[in-house]
Amino acid sequence: MRGRWTVVGGLALVVVVCWAWISAMALDMHGTMAGPAAWMMTAGWDWPHLLLLFAMWSAMMVAMMLPSVVPALLQFARIIDREPDARCSALRTAAFAAGYVFAWTLFSLAATIALRALTRAQLLTPVMEPAMPAFASALLLSAGGYQLLPFKRRCLSSSRSPAAFAAYRPRPGMTDAFRTGTGHGLSCLASCWVLMLLLFAGGVMNLTVIAALTLLVLFEKIAPLGVRSTVVTGGVLIGLGLWVLAR
Repeated sequence: MRGRWTVVGGLALVVVVCWAWISAMALDMHGTMAGPAAWMMTAGWDWPHLLLLFAMWSAMMVAMMLPSVVPALLQFARIIDREPDARCSALRTAAFAAGYVFAWTLFSLAATIALRALTRAQLLTPVMEPAMPAFASALLLSAGGYQLLPFKRRCLSSSRSPAAFAAYRPRPGMTDAFRTGTGHGLSCLASCWVLMLLLFAGGVMNLTVIAALTLLVLFEKIAPLGVRSTVVTGGVLIGLGLWVLAR
């Protein structure tokens, strides 16, 4: 039990550090850009700058998505504790969390590539905000439509906890824990990836948008009405997309 909460405490510290870095960059980006966001003011995106951009996306995904995995993490730890051989349960729980983060790291890599492509296509400004309302509207409409799909609801149902591990039978070793965490992360990714694209619609470093998406994902993952709420959120996003387009 103590090891389980040690892992949760460590993850909480990681989330706080990621939020602190993202917040500092966001505030500096809308200020002097002489502090934590100064590296973004570059004329040439070489490999060091691209790695920093990838690190920024990875930290943002950890800050946004890791809180929502805590119920699944605790359920996974409880299942391990019931096994006859429950040794290294804390390490296996940490491996599960690492697998979940790995899945969202893959998304961060894709988002880094997409951001550079959208910037070169002049759909995003140098400060990573939409260059034209039509682009933001298209993203909102796409996200709203995705929320209404049966596929979205199936992915969300499979990623919600603790039901996600109702039939899980763990095998010994860290590899199985990492693989299980990765699978859970990919299920969550399938449910939420279009919502994450709304960062391009509202501004990648817009703290209000980041916080709103974090709360939305958390609500979908843990609230009793999370799955059924997709109809409401889908309608709201479509309405917002049409309003942006009309303006």
